[in-house]
Amino acid sequence: MIFRQIFDSVSSTYTYLIASRSGGEALLIDPVLEKTDQYLRLMEQLDLQLVKVIDTHVHADHVTAMGALRDHTNCVTVMGEQSPVDVVSMRVTDGERVTIEGINLTALYTPGHTDDSYCFQMEDRIFTGDTLLIRGTGRTDFQNGDAGAQYDSLFGRLLSLPEQTLIYPAHDYKGETVSTIGEEKAFNPRLQVSSKSAYIELMNNLNLPNPKMMDVAVPENMKMGITLDAQRQVAHLDASALAGMTSGEAVIIDLREDGERARHGVIDGAIHAPYSQFYKQLDSLAMHGQKPVIFYCAAGERSAMAVKLANDKGFANVSHLLGGITAWQADGLAVTTTH
Repeated sequence: MIFRQIFDSVSSTYTYLIASRSGGEALLIDPVLEKTDQYLRLMEQLDLQLVKVIDTHVHADHVTAMGALRDHTNCVTVMGEQSPVDVVSMRVTDGERVTIEGINLTALYTPGHTDDSYCFQMEDRIFTGDTLLIRGTGRTDFQNGDAGAQYDSLFGRLLSLPEQTLIYPAHDYKGETVSTIGEEKAFNPRLQVSSKSAYIELMNNLNLPNPKMMDVAVPENMKMGITLDAQRQVAHLDASALAGMTSGEAVIIDLREDGERARHGVIDGAIHAPYSQFYKQLDSLAMHGQKPVIFYCAAGERSAMAVKLANDKGFANVSHLLGGITAWQADGLAVTTTH
């Protein structure tokens, strides 16, 4: 496994690069905008293909590089389903898997620092975002933070993991790089409380100043997706137009992953071809002959990128469903459940 911990000294943020070797698929967790060139350079040096980028929550102390990395690499952006960000390629829920070749992460919903906070667990380690820090915990006094919810996330979930589980947080301000669940249970001063009410009192009386970048970072991070206006810049059709097509008139390709399809259903007759594998499957579009090809995903981000990629490969008769299956269901159109 390839594993790198990359530090941004301005915001004291850790970004994590993870890949298995074979085909070189990689993902990044909590990237910082100013480090975009460094991430891309490292991908090139290690001969990696960036497939997915995860943000553990909406950050207040730095602008995320998710949008910039998506624009450079056509990768999938991933956040929790509670995220208020305008458009995210893939929204995950508690217990759902985020996968690339050879790597599986399990999403754990851990609200408290913010109401959209997630941790992501591998076999021997967990990426804790701002929920659990090394000898600390994330503040709970803005972005719908809730000290009681954070207590439950910590004591009801994270601290029940095996004590040897490695902890990799999104920030550290003292030069620490890694800890374990056992260490934090023993030495983290914020975890040495006798009750939930004691933890709430502790967190509610920290009286910390707001992050310096908060007024800039939060608004920027809320609107980094490919919006409907941007989606209209490539060939598209709306839900009613797609629904009005006769059976077999076009080839419909569902770019979402298994967990999304199971939760939200599918458009009847669509072929499943996950976007994270799309760059390997582009040449197969030719097998559909002269029929128009219509891509769809969750909210239109992946499908818009798929149209651009297909156009770059010389395929002209392709378009996408504006707004994805979210728009389809908003129009009251039927979906089929999967098992």
